[in-house]
Amino acid sequence: MKRLAHAVLALAAAAAVALAPSAAYAGGIGGGGTKGNGKPPPPPNGNPHGGSKNGFISAGVQYDVTKNGKGADAGHMTPVSDWTPPACWYAPKYDSEGAARDFLGYDRSPNHTGMEDAQWIRDRYVNGHPYTNFNLAKQGKGYWWTAFQDENRLGDPGANDCTDPPFWADTGNPPHVKNAVTPEILAQLAYAQIRIPQGKSSTNPDGTFVVNAPTWVWMDRTTFHPVSVRAYVSVLGIEAITTATPVGLHIDPGTQDAALFPADGNCPIDAHGNIGTPYAKGDTGDPPCGVTYLRSTENIGPYQLKATVTWHISWTGTGQRRPVALPDGSFGTPQDAYVHEFQTVNR
Repeated sequence: MKRLAHAVLALAAAAAVALAPSAAYAGGIGGGGTKGNGKPPPPPNGNPHGGSKNGFISAGVQYDVTKNGKGADAGHMTPVSDWTPPACWYAPKYDSEGAARDFLGYDRSPNHTGMEDAQWIRDRYVNGHPYTNFNLAKQGKGYWWTAFQDENRLGDPGANDCTDPPFWADTGNPPHVKNAVTPEILAQLAYAQIRIPQGKSSTNPDGTFVVNAPTWVWMDRTTFHPVSVRAYVSVLGIEAITTATPVGLHIDPGTQDAALFPADGNCPIDAHGNIGTPYAKGDTGDPPCGVTYLRSTENIGPYQLKATVTWHISWTGTGQRRPVALPDGSFGTPQDAYVHEFQTVNR
């Protein structure tokens, strides 16, 4: 009873901390995940791994990023549709004993002042409405789940969609709550963690654009390659690996005064993983992939030329061996394109 009384007092003290109105309970480490350290953890085989220490789960969702895009130029991928990965989700955080010691308060009312939460917490987690004594009788048989948020998307409207207070789920009986981690949700969270390497395109002429002269554009497979992120929850024994594979290059010349090759600006990737054809001395005619500017940039400033690589996204994971498609993504950065016009004299 002393232990229970201590827990209730701790809850009352926690409830006194003012939370933002209607904010979700966002526990966890770094938005609910930790990064890989270069040594991939053991792959889940359908059985739980790890466990809790001092009542806390090691982390809600963890990420292995050893096969992700590297370098300062690697960047976030943008879905080509309106779809976005979840900005909040639910994952295990406490076992019964951890909840009894350190369970934080939660408030959903817009007129929150703090201490009035104490009775609500006692009723919900101690007095049997619906939980009794923090489920200490179920120690080792399940976990308390809480809401987590993507720390890079706290301003997104979806970051506040996970408003359920901490709830219990027995081992082997996942909760039927929207955005509760499943392999599919893990795949979507891994999607948000993917960093695309900035592949360098080659051009001829190199860095120089001339009015009415075609510029050849190509990329070989050594400049960009598939990347992947693995998301997993060790205590649940579930995982998902989300892979991004380059499938083509889109050229946006930054002006309507240009001709594209192909005409839609979409340069496909060939069977060898290359885009376009490298220019060879003496090549004439239109390039398989490229652009011809029809007007110089003198007196108007540079065009914003953007070469965007489209990436096909798919995932595999626990219970899902065949790749399942997620919305394609794209990544590209604009560059200044100065177009010169050379005058000739006819005699």
